[in-house]
Amino acid sequence: MKRVRELILESAKYLGAAVLALAFDAGSLWVLTTYCGWNYLLAATTTFLSGGVLLYALSVGFVFSHRRTTKRGVELPSFVALGLVGLVVNLLVIRLGVEAVRLSVIHAKLAASVCSFGVNFALRRALLFSPAAPSRETQGI
Repeated sequence: MKRVRELILESAKYLGAAVLALAFDAGSLWVLTTYCGWNYLLAATTTFLSGGVLLYALSVGFVFSHRRTTKRGVELPSFVALGLVGLVVNLLVIRLGVEAVRLSVIHAKLAASVCSFGVNFALRRALLFSPAAPSRETQGI
């Protein structure tokens, strides 16, 4: 029961952190495409990665109670690499939304964010922010 409560609490905290990162990501996307004339897919990639760095900082400082490693030289690149799965989902949904469904870039971005949220949370929690499996020594094997 304790692990279920912990999962629910971490999910809620991750959702809050993801909303902040999304606000940064979507706001930056809007500025880059509207005022700077960037291509929407290049801008979406840049802002997604920038939002990912913000989300990493919030994840290690606020969201997760366990960490597999405290070596930032390993953890941050791993966090970003796992986020690449979300980036692929993000770009596919944005492109589909803009070109096939004729959504605005921002509306497509919001749909993409919903799609990539669950995948990123599950991967990051399982691989980076959960207790390490007990070793054979601690299990008495």
